[in-house]
Amino acid sequence: MNIQRFIREHKPVWTELDGLLTLFEKKRGTVQAPQVDRLTFLYRTASAHLAYAQTYYPGDEIGLYLNQLVARAHHALHAEQWKTSHRLGDFFKRRFIGYVLERKRFIALAFLLFMVGALSGFAAVWQDPLNLYALVSPEMADGIDPHAVGKNHDEVQSAVMSTSIMTNNIRVAVLAFVSGITFGLLTVYVLFYNGILIGALTAVFWQSGKSYVFWAYILPHGVIELTAIFIAGGSGLYMGYRMINPGPYTRKYMFLRSVKQSALLLVGTIPLFVIAGIIEGYITPSGLSLEAKYMVAGATLIALALYAAYGRLNERRHAQPAAEGAVPKDEAGTRTDLFSSPASISNRSI
Repeated sequence: MNIQRFIREHKPVWTELDGLLTLFEKKRGTVQAPQVDRLTFLYRTASAHLAYAQTYYPGDEIGLYLNQLVARAHHALHAEQWKTSHRLGDFFKRRFIGYVLERKRFIALAFLLFMVGALSGFAAVWQDPLNLYALVSPEMADGIDPHAVGKNHDEVQSAVMSTSIMTNNIRVAVLAFVSGITFGLLTVYVLFYNGILIGALTAVFWQSGKSYVFWAYILPHGVIELTAIFIAGGSGLYMGYRMINPGPYTRKYMFLRSVKQSALLLVGTIPLFVIAGIIEGYITPSGLSLEAKYMVAGATLIALALYAAYGRLNERRHAQPAAEGAVPKDEAGTRTDLFSSPASISNRSI
């Protein structure tokens, strides 16, 4: 390929990269995640062009121009990558929901396993209340008193209770995730058994005529808490699935890859557990009316739905420029002519 054709074919890429770098250098605070990804792609492409120019056109000024352009991109890219807060914000704004949608079948399976356990526990205790002692420890069974729910609000140490609950819930989620290493079998057990506990308690309170009270104390934190557990469980099930069915890759490779992907899902659930723990420590045992607690539960459900919709919308916005192969003009800023510098290159006929 002669140098004139080389410049003509790749000029649009260099023009776009130059315009995007101008935005990074002058208005860094307005940079969005899609622009960071696009800059990475253009940087790699321009680097390949630089290597080609140095090999086939040594000593030509085009090599100098590309070297300067790639150096600017390298600096802008690595300076942006060090912004932990930016990357963390991008993760929770779109990536986490994207990962959830990618693993939705396994998360749905986790929900199904939990519900099967819940129905089993409910049926067992409904048929014979003494079965409660076979499903839970005797100490726990003796401590369940439907008529005592809601009493002694003033004696509850909310901060201590909230911390304890958060720690326990995160422990359950980590266990459901790590259990994927057992080909998902232990994950199945964790989900099924936790469903049994909820189902057994539901039956106890139903038989006592306290179902309305029971769910008023479960749902405010339970909506978020159970959602997080299903996500963690789904990540564990995916890990187990990949260990059983690695596809065209080696089992070790797919296992390590699934661990990395699933770990991101687990990390994303931590804020959910924190919120659920705060609600369970401060709102659930409070003296609020039962109706107010149901309203809190409804608010958490709406908040989760809005967050999912927001994340999905951001993911689509991010994917659109990548699919089109270009950064919108209003995002990249005013494009400058490619050969404005050096001057000798700007006058070259192409």
